[in-house]
Amino acid sequence: MKNKKSAQFLQLQRELKPYLDIMEKSSDAIMQKDISKYPILVVHQQEIELGIPVVVKDKSKGNWSIHASTLEEFATKQVISAEKIEDFQGIYKDPKHDLCLFVISELGAKFIFMPRSTKPA
Repeated sequence: MKNKKSAQFLQLQRELKPYLDIMEKSSDAIMQKDISKYPILVVHQQEIELGIPVVVKDKSKGNWSIHASTLEEFATKQVISAEKIEDFQGIYKDPKHDLCLFVISELGAKFIFMPRSTKPA
């Protein structure tokens, strides 16, 4: 089971590699503009009402759309319940080293942390 999850993560990493630069810039902009200390990139293949569109799959000729969001928006829209905010903050990895992705696919929705290719400016 763990090997299957590792394989799925590696596949997702490969699929998202072309978007890494724009995801890093989006995450950095959220932090630099003091919008949030907890940027979340929503990676999905269907229409959603969460975050600001950064990549639209139909226009980018890719398989994924990406929206920039924050922990605060997730709490406001009750994607993360108020009781779970501190737990989420406790597991949130340093955004200087990892990107927080909320991946929505046919397998369901889950948070993953993906290593950055660069350090933020």
